Amino acid sequence: MNKAIPRILPEHRIPGKIYNCQRCELAGQRNRVIWGEGNPAGQIFVILDNPGARENRLGEPYLCGTRETLQLAAIEAGIEPEQLYVSYILKCRPVRAYEKLRARETCRDYLWEQIEAVKPRVLMILGNVAAQSLFRDPLAEVKNLRGSVRQLCDYDIIVSYHPLAVRRRPNLARYFAEDWQLAAGLIQ
Repeated sequence: MNKAIPRILPEHRIPGKIYNCQRCELAGQRNRVIWGEGNPAGQIFVILDNPGARENRLGEPYLCGTRETLQLAAIEAGIEPEQLYVSYILKCRPVRAYEKLRARETCRDYLWEQIEAVKPRVLMILGNVAAQSLFRDPLAEVKNLRGSVRQLCDYDIIVSYHPLAVRRRPNLARYFAEDWQLAAGLIQ
């Protein structure tokens, strides 16, 4: 039986050139830049839409529902948390309204730089926003993309539901688990 449990993954150091990035309006509302977390040498590069809350009101780090749900699905598929690297389309957590398309376009360049540096075996894209941003298709939907391995820029891609969607709609859990099994098959 697998004894791994979800946990707070260590944050990856922010490259100096983006530490004080001012390329979009999120620079004026962020608390900090979140580059990624987990193992930068991990075989599975998980892509979410944007960083969520990472600290409670007292400033203590905690494991949010998104990260817990994705780690539980990975563990169930036989993937250890050490095999994961998690990053985001946006590198800053939005706290109020912003020009979404412009911010995503701006940050996508950083994401591809990051992917090329990590050179993962699999890109696991979670949620419609992440899929639309990566595929540059505003009509892309997880329900039409999930369940198979796709290719993008020589990377194996698996698209699945956002962990929060899975938490809100338990009927999606089966599909989420199937997609993590696909990822596990690619790295074994």
